[in-house]
Amino acid sequence: QVQLQESGPGLVKPSQMLSLTCTVSGGSITTTFYTWSWIRQPPGKGLEWLGAIAYEGSTYYRPSLKSRTSIARDTTKNQFSLQLSSVTPEDTAVYYCASGPRPAEYDYWGPGPQVTVSS
Repeated sequence: QVQLQESGPGLVKPSQMLSLTCTVSGGSITTTFYTWSWIRQPPGKGLEWLGAIAYEGSTYYRPSLKSRTSIARDTTKNQFSLQLSSVTPEDTAVYYCASGPRPAEYDYWGPGPQVTVSS
């Protein structure tokens, strides 16, 4: 049904902006109660929730990353995006977009590209 696909550069230089876009098909990002999240997994580590945008447009961020994280959406394209500024090699991770009908529920995931921040 719902499919998510991340897109964006796989390599980002330190201090620059990491930008990813999630394209959603099979469902609308304005569907009531659904949230659209960004989650990452550094090599050898666990999943880390970065933030989300809700169906009505409200945004939520991981407090430790809030100052350099921005999530937005384009409802005409059925896409939402992630921008992470001032990246360091510690931001290297597989970045997933994911969605579900309730908080902390992720029924749908993108394949998750690796994004490498060069040192």
